Amino acid sequence: MPAIDIGFSPCPNDTFIFDALVNHKIDTKGYTFNTHLEDVQTLNEWAIQGKLPVSKISYGVWPLVKNNYHILNAGGALGKGVGPLLIYKENATSTLENDGKPTIETMSVALPGMNTTAHLLFSLAFPQVKNKKFLLFNEIEDAVLNGQVDAGVIIHENRFTYLQKGLTKWMDLGTYFEETFNAPIPLGGIIARKDMPNEEVQLLDSLIKESVQYAFKNSYEILPEFVKCHAQEMSEQVMRQHIDLYVNDFTEDMGDTGKKAIEQLEKVWSEING
Repeated sequence: MPAIDIGFSPCPNDTFIFDALVNHKIDTKGYTFNTHLEDVQTLNEWAIQGKLPVSKISYGVWPLVKNNYHILNAGGALGKGVGPLLIYKENATSTLENDGKPTIETMSVALPGMNTTAHLLFSLAFPQVKNKKFLLFNEIEDAVLNGQVDAGVIIHENRFTYLQKGLTKWMDLGTYFEETFNAPIPLGGIIARKDMPNEEVQLLDSLIKESVQYAFKNSYEILPEFVKCHAQEMSEQVMRQHIDLYVNDFTEDMGDTGKKAIEQLEKVWSEING
């Protein structure tokens, strides 16, 4: 049986989810996996190209790839209180409004990729901002601190480090979506290419769900080496915060609530992109 190429990020939530699957801690029914660990924007670009049969993506890119891929029910990141944050440095070099924030009409902002959910949510909340700079997610805090940009949208573990670096939260963009549409925020999900046999896709979905269940049952107290080795510069406390934030019941199965939230995000994408 051939190995399946699968792409996901090296972030603790993804490695926690996929550890049991790709390292055969569960019965994978004879399947093996070639793993491709990449930044989510790279995975988004690969999905547009149809490069990998199975991949993690930002839901912000889903409208561009849906003709070629299915969304799986398991393995995704949805929830409340999990969205990207807009942050800034008080007393930044740009013109500031009275409350200390950059002037919206003229500010520059760093974002973690053109096709990310973070960009889509920022565009929803701040449609008038046009001066955007796309960086790797882990470069954004420094770009704000160094004055390269007036504000930045942070994701992943940077949610837990920006305060220590002297940055200030302007808005939780996930909360903005949740309150606007009364829905959990869909950040990212797992997709499978439509040229895969349906029974294989269904089996893979069930195996990812089993991998998540295994992780919850066996890996929470002692984080797997697979998680630690891909987050070498991150403290174990931040790894656990990361997992607690992004891995939840929706990760096992998004259900109807998750599907409706993704449909709502698609509508937002259509409105913004015409």
